[in-house]
Amino acid sequence: MRTVGTVARVTTEFLVLWLVSAAALILTDWLLPGVRLAAVPGGGLLATVPAALTLALVFGVLSVVLWPLLIRAMLWVGPALLFVGAFAGNWLIMVIAVWVAPLATVDRSRDLLALALVLSLVGSGVEGAIAARRNDTYRMMLVRRNRSRLRRSGTPGSDTDRPGLLCIQIDGLGHAVLQRAIRDGVVPNLAALVHDRSHVLTPWHTDWSSQTGASQLGILHGDNHNVPAFRWYDKTRGAVAVFSNPADNAAREVERGHLPGLLSGGDGASRGNLFTGGAADNVLVVSRMRGARMGGGAAGYAHYFADPAGAVRTTVRFVAEVLREIRQAFQQRRRDVTPRVRRGGLYPLVRAFTTVVETDVVVSAVVGDLVAGRSAIYVDLVGYDEVSHHSGVERPETRSVLRKLDAEIGMIIAVAAQTVRAYRIVVLSDHGQSQGATFSDRYGESLEQLVLQACGKLPTAPSRSRAAATTGTKGRGAEGLGYVEASLGAGATDTSAGGPPGTPVVLASGNLGLISFPERPERATRTWIDARYPGLLPALTAHPGIGFVLVGREDGGSVVLGEAGAVDVDTGQVTGRDPLAEFGPGALDRVRRTDGFDNVADIMVGGRFWPDTGEVAAFEEQVGSHGGLGGPQTTPFLLYPADLPAPPDPLQGAEAVHTVLVGWRDRP
Repeated sequence: MRTVGTVARVTTEFLVLWLVSAAALILTDWLLPGVRLAAVPGGGLLATVPAALTLALVFGVLSVVLWPLLIRAMLWVGPALLFVGAFAGNWLIMVIAVWVAPLATVDRSRDLLALALVLSLVGSGVEGAIAARRNDTYRMMLVRRNRSRLRRSGTPGSDTDRPGLLCIQIDGLGHAVLQRAIRDGVVPNLAALVHDRSHVLTPWHTDWSSQTGASQLGILHGDNHNVPAFRWYDKTRGAVAVFSNPADNAAREVERGHLPGLLSGGDGASRGNLFTGGAADNVLVVSRMRGARMGGGAAGYAHYFADPAGAVRTTVRFVAEVLREIRQAFQQRRRDVTPRVRRGGLYPLVRAFTTVVETDVVVSAVVGDLVAGRSAIYVDLVGYDEVSHHSGVERPETRSVLRKLDAEIGMIIAVAAQTVRAYRIVVLSDHGQSQGATFSDRYGESLEQLVLQACGKLPTAPSRSRAAATTGTKGRGAEGLGYVEASLGAGATDTSAGGPPGTPVVLASGNLGLISFPERPERATRTWIDARYPGLLPALTAHPGIGFVLVGREDGGSVVLGEAGAVDVDTGQVTGRDPLAEFGPGALDRVRRTDGFDNVADIMVGGRFWPDTGEVAAFEEQVGSHGGLGGPQTTPFLLYPADLPAPPDPLQGAEAVHTVLVGWRDRP
C-alpha cells in the first residue's frame, strides 16, 4: 500500500511534468512560425496557457496508453532500428493529440514532429532520462519502474538470504590499461573499489584466440574447445563460421548443452552477451536473436523501449553520439593522428548503437534484475571495445567512453546497495587490445592479397597504395558491426567460402590470420602445401609483418615456422631462432592447445609483434585489435571482492575463469 509520502511525490512529479510541458509548448508557439496554439480572446500574454495545458495533458495521457502498442508494432525491425521508431511514434501520438484536442494549428509535418519531440524531451528531462550521465534521479526512476513491473509480474528471485553474483564485463579493456585509467582518475567508481580495499584487481590470461567469442564461451559455458578465432572456415559445412551470426552462436551452445552454464539452474540473466550461459532470461544476446524480429521476445529489448521517456532519451543520445564520432574523426584527420583507420560509412551508427543503445538497454535490464533479486547476472558493456578498434586503445575519445561506462557501473553498484539480496560484484574483461598500424597500412597489401599472389591466384602484384584488410565481408573485424547486423536479423557476416574453386579462404581476427584450402577435406600438411603452392610458406615466413605460421606435418604432428627458425609443437624443440620467443612465456602452450582443435585452419598465421613498443600489425582495419598473440590483448583483468577466495596465479584461459566464477557463485 502506498504511503502518503509516495502519493505526494508522484503527484508532485506529475504536476511538475505537466506544467513544464505546457511551458515548453508555449515556448514552441513563440519560436516556431509553423506552430500556433489557440488563444483565449483578451488573454494577453497568457492567452495560450489553457491550450498548452490541455494539449500537454492529452499528449501525456495518449503516450501512456498508446506507446506500448506502438512499440509492439515496431518490434519487427529489431533493436538496432527500434529507437528510430521513437521519432515516428511520437509524431503519430502528437497527430492524434491534435485531433483529439484541436487546440494547435500546425503548417507542416516536420513542425508536428518538432512539437512531439519537444514534449517527449521535456518529459525525459524532468524524469532524469535526458541527462547524459547516470544520476541519482535516473537511478531511482529505473528502480521504481522495475519494482512496479515486478509487482505486476512477480519476482523471479529466490533465496534472497544467499548473496547473488553480478558479473560486469567491460569488453576489450586490458589489465594494464585499467591500471593507468585508475591512476589517472578516468574510472573513479572502479578506483574506489580498489582504493577502499573492498576488491582485488588481478590479471588473467586468454587463450590464443583472444576475442569475445572464445572468452565468453569459456567463461559462460566452461568450454571453448574448437574455437580457433572469431571467424574460421568450417570444412564440414563448406562455410565460414562467425561469432556475430546468431545461428552459429546457437550451434556453439547446443554443442555444450550437456554442461551447466554459469547462469543456469534457476533465475540467471544474460545481458548483452554472445551467449546465454544457460540463462532462461536474455536481453540482446546474439545466440537468441535468430527469429527475434517479430515480437522481439527472444531479444528481450521490448521492456526498455516500452517507456517513451527512455526511448526518446536513447534516441537523442544516439544522434549526439553519431555527431560526436563525426567530429572526432574529423579532428583526428586534421591533426594527422597516426596510426588511424577510416571511420566513415556505417561506423558512426555502429559506435552509437554500442555505446548508447546497447548500453542503455542492458543496464536498464540489470537494474531490473537487481530489484528482482536474481541469483546470477552477467552483463557485457561493449562500447569501449568498439571505439578502441577505430580510435585507439587510450585515445581521448576512447577514455571518454570508458569514463561513461564507469559511471554506468557506479549506478549499478548504487542500485545493488539498495536491493533486498546482497550481491558479490565482479568486474572483468574478456580480453585486452593491442595497438599499431595495420598490416595493409605498413605493407600496402592485405594478408589475403599476399596469400593469393603467393598461390598464383593474382596475375599481378597489388598496388602499393592503401589496401583493404581482406576482400569482401570476410575480414570485417569489429564485433560491434556484426552485433548490429545480428540485432537487425541480417544474418551477420557473409558465411560463404567465396572465390572460384581452388582458391584459398583467408580470414582474420586481429593479428591472427587463418588460411584454409576448401578442396582438401582434411587438414592440409606442409608437404601438401609445398607441393601445391611452393611459394606460399616461404612468402609468409619471410614477410616482415608476420611473426610465425603453424602448419601440420605428414606424421600427424605440427610445426611453428619463422623466418630463421622453427619449433616442434609436440616436443618444444627449437631449431634455429625461436619464432615464438618475442611473444612471451606460454605462447607455445597456447599454440599447442589450438593445434589440437578439430577445426584448426590449414595454416594459422601469427601477426608480427614488436615488444619494444608493444605494437602489432592487425590483418583487419583496426587501430586497436585483438584475437591473436602479442601485447596487452591477451591480458584482461578480474576485479573481485576481497572476501572471496583468490583465483589461481596465474589464471590461464577462459575455462579457468569459469571455474572460479562458479565457485564464487555457489558460496553461501
